[in-house]
Amino acid sequence: MLFQIKSYIQFLWYSKNEHAVHSPFVFHLLTKCFYDRKSKPEYAVLKKYRNSLLENNEAIEVSDFGAGSKVFKSNKRQVSKIAQTAGISPKRAELLFRITQYFQADTILEIGTSLGLATSALALGNPKAKITTLEGCAETSSIAKRQLQKFNFNKVESVITEFNSYFEKKNLSLNATTEHYELNTEHFSLIYFDGNHTKKATLDYFELLLPTITNDSVWIFDDIHWSEEMEEAWGIIKKHPKVTVTIDTFQWGLVFFRREQPKEHFIIRV
Repeated sequence: MLFQIKSYIQFLWYSKNEHAVHSPFVFHLLTKCFYDRKSKPEYAVLKKYRNSLLENNEAIEVSDFGAGSKVFKSNKRQVSKIAQTAGISPKRAELLFRITQYFQADTILEIGTSLGLATSALALGNPKAKITTLEGCAETSSIAKRQLQKFNFNKVESVITEFNSYFEKKNLSLNATTEHYELNTEHFSLIYFDGNHTKKATLDYFELLLPTITNDSVWIFDDIHWSEEMEEAWGIIKKHPKVTVTIDTFQWGLVFFRREQPKEHFIIRV
């Protein structure tokens, strides 16, 4: 907790708003999307989805495959408590909806479904999008799948899997000569990383999924300041030669691969 407080103070010191941004691409993203304060009918759906989970007192056994929880001491957890403390916040869900809508992402991968709070925002952002969401915990995924069906998010494919196993099934191979991963799969216009808050896993998934990028791909990494090693992972991602623009909102790190853009890093208050 002390580490996060220090990180947040640093963030506040260095962060800017749209008035300090000279990149037209980022300026438009901030003014037309990030700072869009207009009410949207989809926000009511997001609220209903969340409230439905907050009213669910069912207890499930959660399997943690990543860094674990800083809130829960036991793996036996109430759905309502997970929704209240571990899911994406209402404000972040609305922002994720706006980002998806702004870029009109049509092929989306979510790494870490949890209860589907972020999934619902992605689905509302572009109802025509093909969404694949991965979750390692079978009981959590079952709750999310039931919720997504209840709200008619029928274009979401929920996959119960350990993430590495999923990538292996998608023809992942390690080239022994070059020591680079190769993933033969479709391209994703948006990837939301929220499944394993460790440095190694974050960097592994980053490298594994690089072959899926296009010039317009948008990647969002959750909890980049969750720990010292997550900050280290974020620093490595920013420096990667294929990455051009990054935006640090403290909670999220957004990554773009636009070849026409100069390499720039922005720290932005949302």
